[in-house]
Amino acid sequence: MKKALHRLLADYPLETLLQTLPTGLFLVDTEMRIVYWNTEAERITGFPASEVVGRHCSFLEGIPCGIRCGLFHDQIQKPVVGVNCSIRHKNGNRIELSKNVDLLKNRQGRVVGGIEAFIDLSRQKQLENSLRSAVEKRTEELELEKASLRSVLDGMIDPAYICDRNYQITFTNQAMRDILGPIEGLTCFQVLHQNDQVCENCPLAQVLAGEVLHQERFLSKTKRTYEIIHSPLPTAASPTHKLGVFRDITERKEAELRLRQANRELDSFVSTVSHDLRSPLTPLIGFAELLEERNQGDLDEIGRECLIEIKKTGHRMKALLEDLLVLARVGQLRNPEKMVDVTLAAEDVLLELADKVLERRAKVDIAPLPKIRLPEPLLSDLFRNLLGNALKYAAGSDPHIELRGERQGRRVRYLVIDHGPGIPEDEREGLFEPFARGSNSSGQSGTGIGLATVAKIARIYQGSAWIESTSGGGATFIVELTDPTD
Repeated sequence: MKKALHRLLADYPLETLLQTLPTGLFLVDTEMRIVYWNTEAERITGFPASEVVGRHCSFLEGIPCGIRCGLFHDQIQKPVVGVNCSIRHKNGNRIELSKNVDLLKNRQGRVVGGIEAFIDLSRQKQLENSLRSAVEKRTEELELEKASLRSVLDGMIDPAYICDRNYQITFTNQAMRDILGPIEGLTCFQVLHQNDQVCENCPLAQVLAGEVLHQERFLSKTKRTYEIIHSPLPTAASPTHKLGVFRDITERKEAELRLRQANRELDSFVSTVSHDLRSPLTPLIGFAELLEERNQGDLDEIGRECLIEIKKTGHRMKALLEDLLVLARVGQLRNPEKMVDVTLAAEDVLLELADKVLERRAKVDIAPLPKIRLPEPLLSDLFRNLLGNALKYAAGSDPHIELRGERQGRRVRYLVIDHGPGIPEDEREGLFEPFARGSNSSGQSGTGIGLATVAKIARIYQGSAWIESTSGGGATFIVELTDPTD
């Protein structure tokens, strides 16, 4: 190792090595006069070696060094490492330094001078000050944002709270304090829902992942039902808290309950009336047909026309009552446990309508349809009305009818596309009302209940039904449904 070191020093003289150090370096004699000044010292201080060698080092105005820096004080143990100080740059500015100081001794151990190595901390200090200023400014902004948020939340009439990832409530607004009192510092599952452990359906993990969720919860302490909107806070990439806003929906839920009860009673009434009215229609139509068959020769023209009108009216009333029964049945059937093959259900309906398809010489294309958990009778009613409608009003001008479907999450759409005369835009919305009929229905039989049934199915399954124009002419009937989860 020593031989290698000697070879290195022979190839690279000490002067060359000192000049290439990335550290400022200078040497002083026992009188504190500078005897050596390297290149990095020139760069840091701005003083070239020619201007400093031979001068007393005090010209650098070191702080806290002063006239005597302590280099040769016996009370100060050497070496001195990592001392922070400042000196004067040639341009007059102060430079922040970190330095190491030690004594230089000869072979006999006598002190012949001192050495100081230093690095420039000015840039680092500037960055620290800039960072400190930025942190202070951001902290002030965050405090202001926090104060603004609390002011906004306190001004809300809806109760609200904020909790951290440990379920601890860190803030409640005035509306929440009014109904539950001071609950900050407690866990949300204890104080809000009286649970000893985290709720099974707790949304915190999903909210901290950035999702906004809605829940309906009953608070036993207030005896009220609330819709709770859970959202991440802050709404940045990595939220750390959850904001929960309570909206009292007790009256709305009670109104919905009353409305459902009224609908059930109305459906039951319609079903009963339809059944009771339909029962005497069958013998009425049968007696009219019997009279026509056995006594046709004894009747004059007026008598025969009366029998024909009795039969037509009877059949028309029977069809109306059957459609009313279908309409009343919507919402009374339980959802199946498994997904229903909707494509097969539509194909079965098409077989039922085979006579009309042949009569209209129609071509009906059924694409693979997304499955859904709806009662199969309702799906049959849905497609029976939509396909029957298209066959009745559109197949005469263009016999091509298409049935398509698409799914996005729980939302499912079914589309019946025809290429017929189309439907005026001002008539489309009203066609889904009971007994409504379009301007192009003249001369066509119908009860005006079919599309109302379609709309009711859509409404019960949190969807809607509407009509759009088909590209190139015609009408597209769209039914959107929400796939049940329970």
